[in-house]
Amino acid sequence: MSKKVPLLGMFVAFAVILSYVESCIPVLGIPGMKIGLANLAIIIVLYLEGTKEAAVCNFVRILIVGFMFGNLFSIFFALAGATLSMLVMVIMKKTNKFSIMIVSMFGGIFHNIGQIVVAAFVVDNYYVFGYLPILILIGAVTGVIIGIVSRLVLDRIDKFYNNKGDIQ
Repeated sequence: MSKKVPLLGMFVAFAVILSYVESCIPVLGIPGMKIGLANLAIIIVLYLEGTKEAAVCNFVRILIVGFMFGNLFSIFFALAGATLSMLVMVIMKKTNKFSIMIVSMFGGIFHNIGQIVVAAFVVDNYYVFGYLPILILIGAVTGVIIGIVSRLVLDRIDKFYNNKGDIQ
């Protein structure tokens, strides 16, 4: 068995736990608004392992969380946001011109944009785009925070491997 399978399983579990923790945090204001804690695990996987692995973790996490805490609509909305977010983050990361904080910030912004676009089609009402300015601001702020924490975690992982050697 590949060494990646247990590692990715651990990150999926971490993302599911973060999603649960996030569901316990009351966020006032915008209906359905979340901080995006689970994206911490996804960004770490993106930078640690790569695009395919991050996309798989994100997809599996969305399905598990959707079936445990949500419904088919929540899965659909999460997939729309995550797909657009992942696409933007992967493109930005591949340029090597942006810090992890900026990549994460745009991930948060585009996650919200993806969900608003789907919401507009589902409710057949384009007034939901009125939420977009505040969602862009919230996505930017939370994305920056997640990016900073991701950088700190990745630095510690790198320090561990450089000081202790590779775990077999």
